[in-house]
Amino acid sequence: MAKKKSEIYGALWEACNELRGSMDATQYKDYVLTLLFMKYISDKAKVDKNFLVAVPKGASFDDMVKLKGSKDIGEQINVIINKIAQANDNLTGIIDDVDFNDPSKLGNGKELVDTLTGLISIFEREELDFSKNNAEGDDLLGDAYEYLMSNFAIEAGKNKGQFYTPAEVSRIMAKVIGADKITSSDTTLYDPTCGSGSLLLKVAFEAQCNEISIYGQEKDNTTVGLAIMNMYLHNCATAEIKQGNTLATPKYTENQGTQLTQFDYVVANPPFSDKKWSNGLTPDKDVFNRFELGTPPAKNGDYAYLLHVLKSMKQSGHGAIILPHGVLFRGNAEAIIRKNIVDKRWIKGIISLPANLFYGTGIPACILVLDKSEAETRKGIFMIDASKGFIKDGAKNRLRECDIKKIVDTFNNQLEIDKYSRLVPMQEIIEKNEYNLNIPRYIDSQEKEDIQDIKAHLEGGIPNFNVEELDEYWNVFPEVKTMLFKKVSESYSALIPSIEDVKQTIQNSKDIATFKQQYNEIFTEWKAEKCKELKSIPLETKPKVFIKNLGDDILKKYQNTLLIDKYSVYQILLEYWHETMQDDVYIISKTGYSSELSKRVIKKGKKENVELYCELIPQELVANKFFKPLVDKIKDLEEKASKTEAEKEEFQEENCDENSVLTDLTVTYTQKGKEKTEDICKESGISKPLAEKYIKANKTNAALKTEVDLLEKFVTICTNQSKYNKALKLAQAELSNAVLKKYPTLTQNEIKTLIVEDKWLATLQTRTEQLLLDLIQHLAQRVKELALRYQNTVSELENSQEELKAKVKQHLKSMGY
Repeated sequence: MAKKKSEIYGALWEACNELRGSMDATQYKDYVLTLLFMKYISDKAKVDKNFLVAVPKGASFDDMVKLKGSKDIGEQINVIINKIAQANDNLTGIIDDVDFNDPSKLGNGKELVDTLTGLISIFEREELDFSKNNAEGDDLLGDAYEYLMSNFAIEAGKNKGQFYTPAEVSRIMAKVIGADKITSSDTTLYDPTCGSGSLLLKVAFEAQCNEISIYGQEKDNTTVGLAIMNMYLHNCATAEIKQGNTLATPKYTENQGTQLTQFDYVVANPPFSDKKWSNGLTPDKDVFNRFELGTPPAKNGDYAYLLHVLKSMKQSGHGAIILPHGVLFRGNAEAIIRKNIVDKRWIKGIISLPANLFYGTGIPACILVLDKSEAETRKGIFMIDASKGFIKDGAKNRLRECDIKKIVDTFNNQLEIDKYSRLVPMQEIIEKNEYNLNIPRYIDSQEKEDIQDIKAHLEGGIPNFNVEELDEYWNVFPEVKTMLFKKVSESYSALIPSIEDVKQTIQNSKDIATFKQQYNEIFTEWKAEKCKELKSIPLETKPKVFIKNLGDDILKKYQNTLLIDKYSVYQILLEYWHETMQDDVYIISKTGYSSELSKRVIKKGKKENVELYCELIPQELVANKFFKPLVDKIKDLEEKASKTEAEKEEFQEENCDENSVLTDLTVTYTQKGKEKTEDICKESGISKPLAEKYIKANKTNAALKTEVDLLEKFVTICTNQSKYNKALKLAQAELSNAVLKKYPTLTQNEIKTLIVEDKWLATLQTRTEQLLLDLIQHLAQRVKELALRYQNTVSELENSQEELKAKVKQHLKSMGY
């Protein structure tokens, strides 16, 4: 069975759990990633004699497995890793820096042995067997590496997570610099502060050729190791990553070290506002002339990195850099540099991002999109304020798929959208704003103020201007407006239905019915167009390319939809992709459409049960498709069992309180020759066995008829509950057996229908329909808000207050005060 991303992620995160606690994320990441790299190269070397990494005899992951439980396991793992490093010059100082025999991190004696034994056992798991993976499988592994890096960055916290640029931001940068237009492997790509290399890889992925020339420099030696391993795991082993301080000692130079090497594409996410940027450097004597447009402030290196990036770009080059917003408007030395850069026309665009996206800081940042190739003809700078498009994700904010897509589409198509984007003429920047690039000067993204009407508060009525603010709805639903409001004067209206009936009034409108039909028809059309394609996914399909095309198609289909944003529909598709479809398509691309059953072990306490399941088709889909009567029977039994459980709880609540005749009731019976007396009502409730004993003993006692009747009712409820639960358990077992027997008999057409129509498309349709319900809810909520705001005039509120005061006084008087 093909591997699922979620399974690989789960196994790797379990490896992290093996080490978490004894050290923080900045340390344990090195152990996990080194073992991941060792497992990968060992598995690949087994099946590929020409694999780029030499794995000497006795130095593979299999040799690590033999060390499990050994007293010298840590020492011997170090020996194995050193052998790999010595056999591959480019890995020396990269993978052999981590000490697997360090008691301060891994514990002493048996603790160290057990920790490393457990860690190796996790990497032995079947889902981490990379020997059968081809290029697309390696992409799975590369994504898993990115998953680990992002989680390490989150756990590392402030000032320790800067080795990783959020993947969402990296993707935007790759797309807005036009990396998808790269068609030649001779194209060069460079990142002067590359961290773990994630930004470089996102740009490389966009290229339309198998391999481009990748170069990076990183100051931290440990992070250089992460970057090199990252390149290997993403099939970019020829990438060149060098260690050193980019500003003080750039490693990519020409002409005997007098000129910086220039590249076709340059990207960077440098440390924000670096106070030590000039360490080891005398800016006035910089041999590379990086600061000819001005010298950055001594205690802020933002422009130092920007000038390095610009100097590293060819005259036809493209680039992007992430910087804090201050670079757009700060004065003094930075204002001079900014003026000179703007005059060069090297800034193609600026994208303002949400705050709290990055792992090392919570401040908002922006992407400066740089382009020298069109500088001579550039007449403006394209600006986007994307600061409001995000979702809260734990302690950080995160860009959603729809946010990324909207930014990229808007920038690449130069779309001007109110309160979001515009092409700002150079004249406006230079003459009106004196080279200040602060986004709010050019794009007003503030929400319109919700103005209160004093006269309406005094005299009543809903201001017509508030009603007219909803014109985007009334243009589509004119009937709804007439059903909700009637004009009472030139400037004011009144709500026709009660506030409680607003939502129902909207839903009952013919306009809504028509809109719903037209809206649902769009999905029906898209479904008809895509159904055949979704049922014909060929082997070796690249899932990332597949979802890109599918996403583009759904955006086109919904591009003219009124009121419902096409990017909201796109987000639904992409969320479901990451949640379910992605794993399914990876499996289909490897094994085809299959109903093959797999085994998994389910642990319940100390017991282990083996369960059969199908990766692609959940049992409930097969059950609903082929065994509907049995499914309905189970639902009926569940309802009856639930109802009797509620009856039982209700009975006990009513008859176990201090006023009930059953409260102090006891029953005396003989057990093992001894007489025993017990309360029938216990803390846990009434005991059915004791109730039955009491009934048997007192059935003919007329004086106790009330107690006996009550207990008989309780026993009947319990008996019915047991009957329904037993029948339910049998029916569920019958259904499960029937479904498991059905899987091997499913035809290809049935399999495809279950996966594509009953699983994927049915889920997507339900979720897109929810957008319409949300739309109605939003409109109803705003109408109610307006109605409640002006429901009572000031005089009515004052009168009500006086009435309440009078009631309180009367109440106090009656109490003798």
